[in-house]
Amino acid sequence: MGNIVAIVGRPNVGKSTLFNRLTETRRAIVDEASGVTRDRHYGKADWNGREFTVIDTGGYVQGSDDIFEEEIRKQVVLAIEECDIILFMVDVTSGITDLDEVVAALLRRAKKKVIVVANKVDNSERMIDSAVFYSFGIKGEVFNLSSINGSGTGELLDEVVENFSDEPLIEEDDGTPRLAIVGRPNVGKSSLLNALIGVDRNIVTDLAGTTRDSITTRYNAFGFDLKLIDTAGIRKKGKVSEDIEFYSVMRAVRTIENSDVCLLMIEATEGVMAQDLNIYSLAIKNKKGVVILVNKWDLVDKETNTAKAFEAEIKQRIAPFTDVPIIFTSVLNKQRIHQALEEVVKVNENRRRKISTSKLNEIMLEVISHNPPPSLKGKWIKIKFITQLPTYAPSFAFFCNLPQYVKEPYKRFLENKLREHFDFTGVPIQIFMRKK
Repeated sequence: MGNIVAIVGRPNVGKSTLFNRLTETRRAIVDEASGVTRDRHYGKADWNGREFTVIDTGGYVQGSDDIFEEEIRKQVVLAIEECDIILFMVDVTSGITDLDEVVAALLRRAKKKVIVVANKVDNSERMIDSAVFYSFGIKGEVFNLSSINGSGTGELLDEVVENFSDEPLIEEDDGTPRLAIVGRPNVGKSSLLNALIGVDRNIVTDLAGTTRDSITTRYNAFGFDLKLIDTAGIRKKGKVSEDIEFYSVMRAVRTIENSDVCLLMIEATEGVMAQDLNIYSLAIKNKKGVVILVNKWDLVDKETNTAKAFEAEIKQRIAPFTDVPIIFTSVLNKQRIHQALEEVVKVNENRRRKISTSKLNEIMLEVISHNPPPSLKGKWIKIKFITQLPTYAPSFAFFCNLPQYVKEPYKRFLENKLREHFDFTGVPIQIFMRKK
């Protein structure tokens, strides 16, 4: 985990098409979340059992050519800083352009693995034409592929996973929960850290950073023992908001992957924003526990049901997974910050919870007998046995005679019943149907 691959290059060279192929999705936006309008794409990919994160630094078409070039430059710089491997994508049909040269100049100075990918190579003549890209002076082979039909992607992915580090990206697990504080810039992440550790510095010990630019701090006070993974210092380089947003996604990817529970901070005065949904989706996709902290609650004009209405709005935006603790706080006033940590500890316990097979079958088989799966094509589905799988996050296997006929609505029903009988608040659950 933690390996990040960024696809960079000028617009219209096929970056999004390659992204969709690597992540096996039909759209550039991997998780459709309400309000996601910016062209920022990220998702999970798997090759030969090696899982990694792919980020598409999609084109930014606005203004004059000078602005256009500057936006590409900023995205490449950010990709260089945060990624493990960079795929520099070019178009063999147009050869080397001025914008390609700008990107190549930045990549030559990068201390990261850079792979040149020549796209639209779908015949032998174009394979010869792709030799021009060796003039970039970037070490290594130029990989020829056609992202639209997939030819050549296997060889590229072999090279990508070959360069992944086998070293663990986190320190050895001693059982201490790892809490990632994530969220958009300026929602109060730094203030929360200062409120927790700033009063009495002797309650913390600094550990080696688990990832570049990420600091892990041991917090041991008031009955809590946690490792806080700090992403508060998102560096705003004086650029436009597009720059800041893209950087926060890049940082969130790595931090979330190195955590057990994510404390997602949102701003009460602004409500749930598209970027909040992006980061929430990242946490759920990585099967992490989640606690939502609504900060700056002291600045909101309140009536009798203000908190309930705000919570209902959050759950409507983050659906379908809504079984998440939501805490309203004012970090500045240190209001309910320890309640948030209590919820983090509970969610981590839920993530580690193991249900005995006998208890699972005793409860769930009775539930299924009262609400069996609907028949499909005249065939009846019989679920005979349930067990919890030995996975990082709660996963359950339901053994039945016709697993291929069990559809998503019934899987959601089973998940809801598991949550009803066992406490899995704040934790994503996976349901697998297996052949008995």
